[in-house]
Amino acid sequence: MAHTQSANNASPVLEVKNLRTHFQTRRGELKAVNNVSFSLARGETLGLVGESGSGKSMTCFSILRMIAKPAGKIVGGEVLLDGTDLLKLSEEEIREVRGKGISMILQDPMTSLNPLISVGKQVAEPLHLHQGLSGSSLWDAVREVLALVRIPAPERRLKDYPHQMSGGMRQRIVGAISVSCRPRVLIADEPTTALDVTIQAQFLKLLKDMQKSTGLGMILVTHDLGIVAKNCDRVAVMYAGKIVEIGSVRDIFDRPAHPYTRALLRSLPKLSEKHDRLPSIEGQPPDLLDLPAGCSFQERCPHAMPICRRQEPEQTEIAKEHLARCFLVDEEAEA
Repeated sequence: MAHTQSANNASPVLEVKNLRTHFQTRRGELKAVNNVSFSLARGETLGLVGESGSGKSMTCFSILRMIAKPAGKIVGGEVLLDGTDLLKLSEEEIREVRGKGISMILQDPMTSLNPLISVGKQVAEPLHLHQGLSGSSLWDAVREVLALVRIPAPERRLKDYPHQMSGGMRQRIVGAISVSCRPRVLIADEPTTALDVTIQAQFLKLLKDMQKSTGLGMILVTHDLGIVAKNCDRVAVMYAGKIVEIGSVRDIFDRPAHPYTRALLRSLPKLSEKHDRLPSIEGQPPDLLDLPAGCSFQERCPHAMPICRRQEPEQTEIAKEHLARCFLVDEEAEA
């Protein structure tokens, strides 16, 4: 599992408090991010996990205020980057933060990169915009960044276009753009989805090496719990727009408290066991336009109680920095 030294003792570089993002649709209001709170320390990696549609990516886009308007709107909460609330900044001010204070690596490098512009110019753009570099100093900085992400022969690669590179190389270019201005926080949204296993491992190691050298805090969004176990310090499990459990990697993997977290872990294949079919979570996630009263996981939960259908569970502290939204936690504590 990931290294166990606690980065949480350091002051947080990012604090998200009661973040709520809603979308207006023809059928009504969709609560994509529903009262999400967490913190991120310098040098720490927080894994954000959950099924598709659970709100992981939308939480990240909300942090950067990259919500599609006019349908989408951040309706409440705070996003504090070193104490500055990003939700209160003007459009011009938040553009300064993107790339410089917080950067994001998107899932597919082919849709992140402009096919008509050379990779050198794409890496140079944030350096020129945020650091004011130009001329020879700009291109020296571009070569330095390409070397940082281990692009071989960076001088020759400056004039290449994205289609001339492999998937792994393109993802490294996206990584180079993201870290070029030395951000304090890096959001990696499924950064290895399009990569094969070998290149995936190399890219994740590259991110960790860059993190060690720069001290940036990282949010790693992924479906792969194996990646989480190896690369993260803490884990936040999302379901239906909420964080239902958060804690250290060891706590989540060894002592999962929420039935949804336990179900996710049961679905992992184990080399020591033979299965004709992997366990799955019965049912479907709830419709975010028509959330049930009480706990949003109640219809799929094997331990659902009458109170789960009437009342929404509050976050309960199980151990230090290990919290879960589940009435089952309270029942076990009383027992």
